[in-house]
Amino acid sequence: MLTPITGGLQQTTDYRAVLPFYIYASVSFLVATALLLLHTDIVASHYFNPYTLSITHIMALGWGTMIIFGASHQLLPVLAEGRLYSTWLAYLTFAFTGTGIPALITGFYIFHTGSILQTGALLINAGVIFYLINVFRSTFKSKTRNVHAWYIITATAWLFSTTFFGLLLVYNFNAKILPADSVSYLSIHAHLGLAGWFLLMVTGVGSRLIPMFLISKYTNEKILWRIFILINAGLISFIILKVIGVSAIFFYIPVALVLSAIILFGRYCREAYKVRIRKNVDEQMKTSLLSVIQMLLPFVALIITLAFLPAEGYPHITLLYGFCIFFGWITAIIFGMTFKTLPFIVWNKVYHKKAHAGKTPAPKELFSEKVYHAMLITYLTGFIAFIPGIIFLNSFFLKLGAAALLAAAVLYVFNISKTLLHQPKKP
Repeated sequence: MLTPITGGLQQTTDYRAVLPFYIYASVSFLVATALLLLHTDIVASHYFNPYTLSITHIMALGWGTMIIFGASHQLLPVLAEGRLYSTWLAYLTFAFTGTGIPALITGFYIFHTGSILQTGALLINAGVIFYLINVFRSTFKSKTRNVHAWYIITATAWLFSTTFFGLLLVYNFNAKILPADSVSYLSIHAHLGLAGWFLLMVTGVGSRLIPMFLISKYTNEKILWRIFILINAGLISFIILKVIGVSAIFFYIPVALVLSAIILFGRYCREAYKVRIRKNVDEQMKTSLLSVIQMLLPFVALIITLAFLPAEGYPHITLLYGFCIFFGWITAIIFGMTFKTLPFIVWNKVYHKKAHAGKTPAPKELFSEKVYHAMLITYLTGFIAFIPGIIFLNSFFLKLGAAALLAAAVLYVFNISKTLLHQPKKP
């Protein structure tokens, strides 16, 4: 039988439109960690190099964005209190984005700035447009639009801004359609995605799912609206300051705004945790809560860079900032939420019509908790080891960290496969 908490995640979207995104994301994470192990020497190079660009975009698009696409197609009806507008648009999102990402990564990896890179960028933008239409039609068809829906709407708009600006940067390599070279705009492109897409989406969805999975009745829309305003104000102010060209001290303004939003989000999660009904917190939720703490680490690297180091002289500190984001809080929240959402989706697929015919396993029994624990240990080992490797440019810690992260990716893929291949036991 479904527990009360699973009621919010009952199948409202065809699983065939959701599960391919999970599969794609898991393979992408495996590829990214393998490339990281193969190219650990990138930490001593400028961040604008083929291998860094490839790994960054696999993590941002193949790993982070594709898993969000999959989960949001399932969760959007719950968060927006309506129905998904079109399953076919979800299929098109997967087809175009899933085809465009390998083309884009190949273009970066061999650094072919012509047709391969351009084709990949065009396909990704087409997929994002299909996703944007689906999100907008789904949310605006709903009779009510709560704060979580506005997070998703705005995050999706920022995502399109990110990919469209990225498309311009790709064409700017050869056509010079922008006033300056593409490298000059990389920080704007990156933060459109990091703050506008990932941070807004993670806080918007996380503020709904974390209390739900803790079985906590805590909610505070005023705080959520403040977080929403602070993140958007921080991103917009950063873009303005970057465009007009000011000294580094002014960038403390957007940093302070976004940091305030993250601190408020942490307090929101803490309050939800304090009044939870479910006293025993499983490892998946612990991982998700850990990711909230990890959100602070990039700011440490960023503040050190702004205060003490000229970025041009210490490019590895800039890489530390990106590493803490993609392999830190984004990966941790995905780890935790994957095995809180995917088992319910597969459970509904396999047992939805059989739930009243006899005893069925709980969703958490569809994956191995021992493998999840081992994955979490290897992940934390790799993440922690890689950081001193970046700071001190130490090859031993870099290889150790990358190898452990690759091991965590293998364990993640194994557990994903175990969940997806689950078959009901014959009587």
